[in-house]
Parts: sequence; C-alpha cells; structure tokens
Amino acid sequence: MSIDISIVISGQAGQGVQSIAFTLAKVFTRAGYFTFTYHDIMSRIRGGNNSAIIRIKESPIDSIKTDIDLLICLDKEAIIKNTDKLKDTGILIYDGDKIKLDEIKPNYFSIPLEKIALEIGKNKLMSNSVATGSGLALMNWNLDGVIEIITQIFKHKGEDIINANINSVKAGYDYVKKNFTGKCPCEIFPLTTVKKNRLLISGSESIAIGAVASGLKFYSGYPMSPSTAIMEFLTAHSKEYNIVVEQAEDEISAVNMIIGASYAGVRVMTATSGGGFCLMVEGLSLAGMVETPIVIVIGQRPGPATGFPTRTEQGELKFVLNAGHGEFPRIIFAPRTAKESIYLMTKAFNLAEKYQIPAIILVDQYFNDSYWTVDSSDINKEEINREGFLKETNLENYKYKRYSFAENGVSPRIIPGTQNQVSYADSDEHTEEGHITENAEVRVKMVEKRLDKLKDIINHINQPLYIGNNLPEIVLIGWGSTFGAMKEALDLLNEKGVPTGLLHFSEVYPLPELKLDFDVKTVKKIYCVENNATGQFADLFELHTGIKIKNRILKYDGRPFTAKYIIDKVGL
Repeated sequence: MSIDISIVISGQAGQGVQSIAFTLAKVFTRAGYFTFTYHDIMSRIRGGNNSAIIRIKESPIDSIKTDIDLLICLDKEAIIKNTDKLKDTGILIYDGDKIKLDEIKPNYFSIPLEKIALEIGKNKLMSNSVATGSGLALMNWNLDGVIEIITQIFKHKGEDIINANINSVKAGYDYVKKNFTGKCPCEIFPLTTVKKNRLLISGSESIAIGAVASGLKFYSGYPMSPSTAIMEFLTAHSKEYNIVVEQAEDEISAVNMIIGASYAGVRVMTATSGGGFCLMVEGLSLAGMVETPIVIVIGQRPGPATGFPTRTEQGELKFVLNAGHGEFPRIIFAPRTAKESIYLMTKAFNLAEKYQIPAIILVDQYFNDSYWTVDSSDINKEEINREGFLKETNLENYKYKRYSFAENGVSPRIIPGTQNQVSYADSDEHTEEGHITENAEVRVKMVEKRLDKLKDIINHINQPLYIGNNLPEIVLIGWGSTFGAMKEALDLLNEKGVPTGLLHFSEVYPLPELKLDFDVKTVKKIYCVENNATGQFADLFELHTGIKIKNRILKYDGRPFTAKYIIDKVGL
C-alpha cells in the first residue's frame, strides 16, 4: 500500500499550530518519508485561524492536496473551517471538554487536550504537545523519533520544559491507544530502507543556502514578510561563513549598501517583498547605469499596499520586468522548488557578475514559508564563476576604461584601489572612462552597449521544462511555485486518458527562443496557470512567441493552487 497522507492542524495564532506541524514533518522526514508542509497564517500575533497542512508520501512531493485524512483542531473555528474537506473515512481530533458541537459524527474523536496538558505538563500551552502525541498514535507510529526531536527543539529552554513537552506527548499518545477503537485511514508503516541524507528545509532557507553556496559575502536588508527568514538564516550563520549581514534602516539604504559593496568587489544580495522593492527601484536603476552586479530576492504577496501580508501571489512579474527608469538589462528567475533554488541562486550570482547587471529572484509566500523534504544527494550545484573582472596582471601601462565599448556589452571591471589604475563610476550618462557626458552619440552607444548584453545572456538561459504526453490535447503553462500542483494535475489528467503536457518556466526572463517538444497546431487547448488576476506570464509568453493563450486559470485569493483546483477549472 502506497502512502499519501494529508494532515491539517488548525487553531488560533499562539496555540502552537506550527510547532505540531514542524515536529510531525521532522518525524517522518527522519523516518525516510518525503513531506511537504504549507502554513496558512493570518497577519496577527494572537487570535484568528491559522492552519498547517502536511502531506506525507514515499516519493518527492511539492504541493498540498485538498482532502484531509487527519484533522487536528484546537478551537471551534478550526472545525467549522475545515470539516467540509475531511474525508468520510478521515478522523477529527478535538477537545470535547472545551468545544461543544451540535453534531458529533462517528469519525470525531474527542481528547481532553487542555486537561491533560495541565495535569501532565502543568501548562495549558502543552496542549499542542498532547495533540502531537495523539496524532502519532492514530497513525500507529512510535514515539522514539519525536522524543529526540522535542529534545533538540527545546534544548535552549532547559530540562524542565523538555520533560514537560515529552510527558505531554506521551500522555496524548497513551490516551488514544487506550480510548480510540475506530479505524484510522492514515496509519503509516515504517519503511524498510531509510536514507539518512534528507533535509527538511523551507523555501527561505533554500534561498539562503543557495546564496551561501554562491559565495555571498555581504547582505543588507530590512525585515518584510515573507523574506525575513532569509535574513534570519544568514544572520545565524554569518560568522560560520564569513558573511557581513546588515539590517538597514529601510529598503532604500539596503539596496544602496549592496551596490556599494558590489562595487568594492564582493558578492551581494538583499531580499524583500513587493512593497520593499518599490523603495529599491531607484537603486535598481543605479545598478543598471553603473553596471554593478546585484542579486535581489522578492517574496511576492498580495497587494496593492499591505494587501494580504501573510498570504501568497505571483503579482509582481510585470513590475520587476519594467522596474526602474530608463532601459537596462536584468535577469529574472523563479525557482519551482526548494531543491532547484539552490542551483538557480548560484546561476543568478554568476550571470549577474559576468554581465554586471541586476539579477532578480521571484519567489512568494507559498514558496518561502513551505517546508520540503529534500534529498541532499539530488541537489544540483552550479560552480561559482567569477567572470567579469579584468584578467590583466600588469596594469602599469594599461589604459583602463571602465565602460569601454566591448563587443558583447561587458566592459572590463577592476576592484577599486587596484594599483596604477583609477575606476570612475557615475550615475549620469558617461563616457567610456566613466566621466559625465551629454554627447548624443556617446549616449546612443552606451544604451546599446548595455542592452547588447541580453543577446549573449539568452545563450545561458535554459529551455523550460516539458513533461507529459508528446502528442498533447491539453498543455498547461506555468512558472515558479505553481509547479507542484501543476505536475500533479498533469499526472491525474493523463491517468484519466486526457493527453496532457506541462510546460513550466523557472528561468523567466529573458526567454530563449523556445524549442517545443510538441506541435502547437495539434493542441486543442493551452491553459496558463498563475497566482494573479491578469495573466502576467501569459502576456509575456504571447509577446515572446506569438502563441495566443485564451484559457487562463488565475487564482488571486491569497491561497496556493491544488491539483484539484486546476482540474476543476479545466473542466475534466
């Protein structure tokens, strides 16, 4: 029997929803399973309904699903919100002493979570640990792994807290074993072989790990959800990897700091969200004019203004495509998964430095805050390549021009302070030497020089991923974090006998000349699937290819796609 279990933990902010999810995901990752965890959270510290969705499989998984096998509810609102998605065979865990229901179904199992927490853990906050043990008991799992994980999670809080949590987990586990007499559909059996080289990492952590692996040496940023976790990870490991992390007073300072540090010769990065990037746009143009490589990570969330600050969207593609005054090149990547982002980060750093341009990584709340099980041996690594610096060793008689008219638009670059040379940089239009000019002929040549880089950059952009039927009747097109749900929809449609293909992009701009694995003329319908209201990538795709996309599956409620949602919209 193959395993594909969906667990939802739901309750108010502050009740420990994320703690339960993280603990369970850790348990099954270490046991050899693949997990995917998504957090649906409200933008408040206390109150309001939060949920964590964990999916467990024996094979890699990159998305959530709609149906729930095990539902753990910590308040009444959680039950109202989620029971319509509970399978007929699914189990609901709730505290019947605190939550009074008008109707109690056979698959509703009441556990006195708070009472046990007060008796055993001496604190009602231990209810989440009681719930953790209850869930593991219903899945017929043992407690060995969870005890080790809880010890690690709470080691900084002392033995008393560790023991209180462990005892609460055991009490919840024992209560289920003693009192539950039904059949649980989410029983999970131990795997016969377990790989030890698997990691449980969030999208934000994968971005930060990719930056470290790329040779990042200076990071400056201002906290803004969902990108704050990137800075937190880099700060925690800054001494270990010799990285300077500076929390700036605002995003304007952050982008200007990384431009200055990059000009001095080190690899740099900042991360923000759409609102913070608005403040960085003038700095983006400065990087374009002075041809200084920078990497900017943008965690998209719904706008305008503050919008839904803790929810997801893909609404900033056109913004970053056109951000900045004037015309200058940039590259835009949007990783599909945590595993891929590590490779793409190094590629972004390499290309930014080689062509002396900004590189933008578009992610989103769904990507940043979700957790993946990643097999570390499967991570593709891109070698660090620090091209773009002048290779001359004896510069005494070398006539250096920072912005010389090179054939591919890339002028030689030196580190300021290089012996026998001076490097000029100017935010006004400038001559080859870097001095201000208003000469019309020089202006035209400089604009063309900068834009010429795109012609060469395209040679480094990979073709989109195509998977599925080679003679498709339906083709799904998407980009970034939609991949997991789209891949699952693809598989289900093909299983239904509907020949379907998936064309998915993670290297978004510039787009290469596409070499499609299918004949567009034989395709009955093309659907572009995006987390925005206007089909931003569909427009870019049409402009680049001339292929019209009339069918657009657009979702802009702040929630991610599921395979079921896509299939329902396709109408099959």
